[in-house]
Order: sequence, then structure tokens, then C-alpha cells
Amino acid sequence: MRLTGSVLITLVAALTASTAANASQLVDRNAARVALSLNAKGEAMVTYNAAGKLKHVLAWGAVNALPPTRGHKQVSFKLDYSGGYGKYKKQQYWNSFGGSCTAYDGPPLALKVIACKAPDGSYWALQSWQRALPDYGLTPTPEQSAFELRLSHWTGDLPSLEITTDWSYRKWDHLFGTYTYDGSGVYGFSSTSAGNPLDSFGRNVYVDTFDSAYGSGWKRDNSFLTHRSKGSFCYGFFAHGSHPEGNGTKYRATAEGPGVAPDVMWEGDEPGVYDKASDATANDAIKALGDPICKAN
Repeated sequence: MRLTGSVLITLVAALTASTAANASQLVDRNAARVALSLNAKGEAMVTYNAAGKLKHVLAWGAVNALPPTRGHKQVSFKLDYSGGYGKYKKQQYWNSFGGSCTAYDGPPLALKVIACKAPDGSYWALQSWQRALPDYGLTPTPEQSAFELRLSHWTGDLPSLEITTDWSYRKWDHLFGTYTYDGSGVYGFSSTSAGNPLDSFGRNVYVDTFDSAYGSGWKRDNSFLTHRSKGSFCYGFFAHGSHPEGNGTKYRATAEGPGVAPDVMWEGDEPGVYDKASDATANDAIKALGDPICKAN
């Protein structure tokens, strides 16, 4: 498999800066003692400690996600950081949250902090992960190393991050796949030259490599956009400028959920020693994506 030169430059430039996309919604960073409670109105109260303070955040107004639609906005929560006082003008409103958050019996969640089932059968969850780590295994600043606390609300199946590993130029490890939700690809319509979404539908896939030239353990290798119209993508672990190639023994990919659906994660082993027959099968699968950016060879 190979990438055209212009595409490779675009992918190498893709950074992990904050985006304009609505996703499993960011509530805060480096939260501790996290709790989640619900009420009969379909609202959620997130309680936690951060920056030395006890915080209450009221969330409402969104569930699941819309398919990518040009000219529209993705669904997103309304968040009240006064814990409902700003919305209802009375602190006693907190008393309406209590026993509505029953045991979670939904699909397995990666990155889970807490999750529960609402009376209407929908699910709420809080997840936490280091989304903003710098590329190429560089040492993160305190801001980049923060764990983001993210809230989701959904019914039915989770988003699906499907990934296959193979080889690029018979030398570098390579991965390709699709990011889909409810039968539709997850992708956006505009982005910066660095590969960050400029609309509320676009998504980056954040890829980590394990025990690589960057050092032992998990290190962020890069991030890149999913493509129209199947949410497809492809990425080779090449050397990037002065940074070494990112080939590792395992790989991990994480993506923010579309709309307010949960974030998802994939993990798999490196593809091993190059095998011509396996690579041919993978190249057929890449061609089947119908993605002009991802070229099989």
C-alpha cells in the first residue's frame, strides 16, 4: 500500500489541536471523584473535583448523532456550570437528581469512568482520555497531558471504528479502516490545512504506538481526518522529518464519538513480517473502500 505524496504531507501535518467538532462533549479536564446522576426530565448532573473545587454541571438537550449533512450542525449538549441554578434559579433543583441512574447494561465502553441507564432506556456515560498529546512521542506540556472528561448520551449501538493492519512499501506498518455510526460514515466537510475539522461533523483518529523508537509504553504517533463518504482512512508509520518511524509492537486508535455518542477505541498487534499474500488481501480491501486518498499497491 502507498500514499500519494500530497496526501502523505497532509497526514503528516495533522496535529492534535482542539477542533470545532461537537462530540461526546468535553466537560472539564483532570477531574477526580466523578459522579453522574439523572432526573426524570432527561437531564444529567455531573459532579466532580477539579482545580481544587467541587463542581456541578447540568447537561441536557442532546442524544445520539446526526449523519453528516452539509449546512447543518451536529447535536450537542447544553451545559450549565452552575449545576442548574443558572437555568432554574433555585439550588433546590439538585434534589431532583437521585435514583434515576440505574446499573449500566449497555455495550462495553472503552475509557469509561462511569455509566448508567436512564428510565427511558437511553444510556449516559463519562469517559476520560488524553486526547491532546503531542505527535511523534514528544514530551507533553501539562495542558497536553490533561485527561479530558467527556459526556455522552445515546441509544442503540456504539460508533464503530474498524481497523486492519498491513504494510506500506513492504517496510512500514500501515493501518486502514472506517469510522461509522448507525450505518453512515463519520466525516466532515471542511478542515484546516493541518487536518483539524472546521465543522461539527469532522473527526480525527488519534493513533498511539507501543514500544517504538519513541520509547517504551504507549506514545502518540499522529492523528488524521476520516474521509468522505464512508468515514475511511489510511495511515503509514513512516519517519516524519527528523522524527523516527513509529513502528511499534502494538497500535491503538481512539476517536471522539459523533454528536454526543461515546468515544471509541481500537487496539491491535503490529502486522508482523511482510507477507505477500496477506498484503494482496489487504490491498483488495483498500480498493473496496473506494477512497481516492488511500491507494493500494
